[in-house]
Amino acid sequence: MPPTLASLVHHSALKLTVRAGADRLDVPVRWAHVSELADPVPYMEGGELLLITALKLDAEDPEAMRRYVKRLVKAGVVGLGFAIGVNYDEIPAALVEAAEEEGLPLLEVPRRTPFLAISKAVSAAIAADQYRAVTAGFAAQRELTKQALNAGPEGLLSALAAQVDGWAALYDASGAVVATAPEWAGRRAARLTADVERLRERPAPASAVVGGPETEDRVELHSIGTSRRPRAALAVGTAAPLGTAERYAVHSAIALLTLTTERSRSLHAAEQRIGAAVLRMLLAGQPDHARAVAGDLYGGLLDAPFRMIVAESGSASAARVQAEAHARVRPAASAGGGAPAATGAGGDPLAALAEIVEAAAARSGEAVLVVPDGERLVVLAADGGAAVTACTEHAAALEAARAQAVREQRAADEDELVVGLSAPAGPIAAAAGYKQAEQALSVARRRGRVLVEHEQLASGSVLPLLADDAVRAFADGLLRALYEHDATGRGDLVASLRAWLSRHGQWDAAAADLGVHRHTLRYRMRRVEEILGRSLDDPDVRMELWLALKATATEQP
Repeated sequence: MPPTLASLVHHSALKLTVRAGADRLDVPVRWAHVSELADPVPYMEGGELLLITALKLDAEDPEAMRRYVKRLVKAGVVGLGFAIGVNYDEIPAALVEAAEEEGLPLLEVPRRTPFLAISKAVSAAIAADQYRAVTAGFAAQRELTKQALNAGPEGLLSALAAQVDGWAALYDASGAVVATAPEWAGRRAARLTADVERLRERPAPASAVVGGPETEDRVELHSIGTSRRPRAALAVGTAAPLGTAERYAVHSAIALLTLTTERSRSLHAAEQRIGAAVLRMLLAGQPDHARAVAGDLYGGLLDAPFRMIVAESGSASAARVQAEAHARVRPAASAGGGAPAATGAGGDPLAALAEIVEAAAARSGEAVLVVPDGERLVVLAADGGAAVTACTEHAAALEAARAQAVREQRAADEDELVVGLSAPAGPIAAAAGYKQAEQALSVARRRGRVLVEHEQLASGSVLPLLADDAVRAFADGLLRALYEHDATGRGDLVASLRAWLSRHGQWDAAAADLGVHRHTLRYRMRRVEEILGRSLDDPDVRMELWLALKATATEQP
């Protein structure tokens, strides 16, 4: 405890006597300061014991003393020491009355007690208090280190909560509560998720204090980790602001948790390299080798059906779509120019998705394989597990945010995710699952969706897929000669082709639909073959023409 007025009064060598404010002696004293100025307030910081002899004060003037004492109280002075036997034989009644009115403790300093002795006593008490705090801090550090080594983060939190006489909680990279101490603090910690998320948006190291009149505690939040993006967060809740010893304990906990997370990050990088090797073996059709390399780390993941997730950032997907459309519409273009690279924060959405699925898997105790692959993120997760659920929920939240932006006529985030999700597969069919995820990703990219599951591709109609600009450009090029022929008034070849294809090549039925003789229809189909330079006997040609007619049905006159 820091020195107080009461401890100074009880100091046997000082012989101080209380003349006013006896009920306020428990106030801490930050320093003892001597000043004979008529107005020492500009030089006060608050918390001082002011020592005077009233050399320049009219201590017998009641009005002057009321003004003087009011200024001292307003400046935060905690006590006034008056030396008798120097300028006054006793403390003037005007000063005693003014101190009583303002509740300012007034101490009588005897002639034989020099002010230097009081200053030394305060300084020694402050130093002793700081020494106790440092000693307690080192003891707390030893205890926290011991618990961290023996019981992990959970043991460290328990020791920290005991040191600060409050509670502590650890959050993961996604802002979810990982552990609390004591257990009852879990609900309180969960209410701070939004505050933790805001803290994570600030560069590390970052801290914040939350709490208010409606809360019963004061909570400090601290980011954990040395990278720019915090990998975890620590919350410490107490009934009052932390003292010096408690502050040492919190800083020690932050250092230990940082070491733990940085070590975990190194291990995570090594695990990720193993995961990449396992994925390559699975895609190469070597499930036995993949299982041997996976070992206990990912082995359990390969013992049950899993899903493949392939994700790209929105900017990378947009570049890929433009490159594919360019290649289809202008096949003669030079192959030297590739798709433009993703710019800006293209990697952030993928990093966020990786954090979300890894955190969900960690909370549920399931294995998950996450492999960054250039502008893509590949995830292998248990079918029906927490990681897949977290991925789909995250995608749904992004879809909802995009819809809200459209309703409010705001520009949506151009760097959102695009995700493809495979059907359940096993190690033998991993390559097929990856292909399914890529196909679903391609459809999501073209439809402007955040996530598409491969199982959704088999439902509904194929016609929405024809809305792609590249498909329409191909269809327009294929049928343009027929439309130009019909525009001259020399026949209705497009309508005749549509009727003939819709009747599966049945001449009489198609002719009846058109209201012409079957010989007329035969002549028109020969003209179609001559103009296009293709044979209608080829089923692939008939398929392409039918799809082209469907793709251009709403665009041509």
